Amino acid sequence: MSNNIGRDVIYYRVTNPSDNALDPKPGTLRYGVTMIKGKKWITFQREMHIRLDKPLLISSFTAIDGRGANVHIAGNACLLVFQASNIIIHGLRIHHCRPQPPSSVMGPEGKIIPLGQVDGDAIRLVTASKVWIDHNTLYECQDGLLDVTRGSTHITISNNWFRDQDKVMLLGHDDGYFRDKNMRVTVVYNHFGPNCNQRMPRIRYGYAHVVNNLYREWSQYAIGGSMNPSVKSEANLFIAPKSGNKKEITWRKDSIGDKESWKFYSVGEYALIRTGTENGHKNS
Repeated sequence: MSNNIGRDVIYYRVTNPSDNALDPKPGTLRYGVTMIKGKKWITFQREMHIRLDKPLLISSFTAIDGRGANVHIAGNACLLVFQASNIIIHGLRIHHCRPQPPSSVMGPEGKIIPLGQVDGDAIRLVTASKVWIDHNTLYECQDGLLDVTRGSTHITISNNWFRDQDKVMLLGHDDGYFRDKNMRVTVVYNHFGPNCNQRMPRIRYGYAHVVNNLYREWSQYAIGGSMNPSVKSEANLFIAPKSGNKKEITWRKDSIGDKESWKFYSVGEYALIRTGTENGHKNS
């Protein structure tokens, strides 16, 4: 990520919360992300709620930095990283994202890009690399909160709060997309819950290091997946819900006949199961 800094970085401040997907105006978030070429560091003048008309395509060498302002991106379309790298998404509140029909939007380098159907994810990475998603709050979206798919790799997801969601985080497009074998993702220092159901994360192929996260009162399972991923689950704290029968920490889909062939390592973890009296269980 060192390429995101230096004397050639352009500093841009968002002053206008409006959005126009095809003709972004100066001062808006979309204008800074798509119309300014080269390396850019984007901040916000003040608290604002941004309702995106269409998905926001983030170009390479872009940092969106919400520190010092209460910035919500909510109520319609949300963020998409497509075939881009060296991106930072920091300090945003992204929620209530909705599916979008096929459309055209202003994309990187000021070019109109046609998009197909887009699910209602808060942040979706497609064939992306070197992306750092840090200190964001994501919740209540139509589909999921974060997808890392179609060959995306070298992704760090840190210090985020994921809450109030059924399907939280997907790593790997589907069971037939073999390119995700090269996926490398670190999920560290995040807070999952309350009111999350599953996919924290759900992993296909690839490698995920899931470390030092807090899981609070999930419904179905915390970490799961298929297609023989390599997973190192380390020093996480799992606090199970007080009610309900299912309190699975891991879920492993037997996709090719032998789920034991998974490379799943659990190191220094602590699970707290609360059923009237509290009992802790530590894995090593």
